[in-house]
Amino acid sequence: MAITYKDLRILFEDNHIIVVEKPQGVLSQSDASGEPDMCTLLAQYRKENENKPGEGFIGCIHRLDKDTGGVMVFAKTSKAAERLNEQKENGTFEKKYLTVVEKEVPGKNGTLIHYLKQYEGKDKVSVVPMAEDGAKKAELEYRVLDVKNDLSLLEIRLITGRKNQIRVQMATIGHPIVGDVKYGNGLKYKMKLPLALWASELKFAHPISKETMVFRVYPPEILPWTAFNVEKYLLINMKNCDRWSEEDK
Repeated sequence: MAITYKDLRILFEDNHIIVVEKPQGVLSQSDASGEPDMCTLLAQYRKENENKPGEGFIGCIHRLDKDTGGVMVFAKTSKAAERLNEQKENGTFEKKYLTVVEKEVPGKNGTLIHYLKQYEGKDKVSVVPMAEDGAKKAELEYRVLDVKNDLSLLEIRLITGRKNQIRVQMATIGHPIVGDVKYGNGLKYKMKLPLALWASELKFAHPISKETMVFRVYPPEILPWTAFNVEKYLLINMKNCDRWSEEDK
C-alpha cells in the first residue's frame, strides 16, 4: 500500500517550518516516476489539516536520496524558505549523517575531497579530474565511531551537498556503504540489507525567531545498525519531540 502523509513522523511544526523524519524508499521531491514524495505528501497534509483553499505551500530546502532516511526540514512560507536557503549558502545549515561502511576505516577522522560529475543519460555520479568540464567539488568530514565485524560506524558532516555524494566518496576510498547496490557491493550479504545511510542530525537557526534548533533521529533498529550501540553516539531528548536548543544542552 502506498505511503500517505499519515505515515510520516512529524518532529516539530509551527507556522513557518515543519521538521519530519523521511522514511527510506520515499522521494524527497517528485520526479517522472510519479511515486509518492515528501513535498507532495506534506502539501496534502497542510491542505487537509489547516482548512486552507488549494494546496499548502511546501518549500523543499534540501534533499535526501530516495534510499536514505532521516531528518528533513521544509518551509511553510516563502520567507522561511528564503532564509533557510540563505543559511545553506553561508554554511550555517548543518547536516550530519550516520553510516555503516564495509571494512575497518583507518584512523579516527578524516576529510574527503573529490570532484563529481553526472553524465547525461546516466543515473550514477562519477569521480572525475578537477579540470574536467562540469566537475563539482564534493567535500565531507568523517569521524570513526566504532568498528565491529569488519564494519565501521561513521558520523559524517557534509561540507557540500552533491547528488549521491557520501555514497560515491566512501566507495571511492574502498569503503562502500553497506546495502549500496549502486556504488558498492550491496548484494554480498546473505540477506538484502537497506542502504545504511541515515540523516541523523540537522542544525539551523529558526528562520523567524533565530533560535538555534537541533534535531536528531535514530536509524531503524535493523541490521547493520543493531551491530553497534548507536544510542551511545546519538543522544535524543525524546521529551521535547527530538528537538532542543543550544541552551538546553
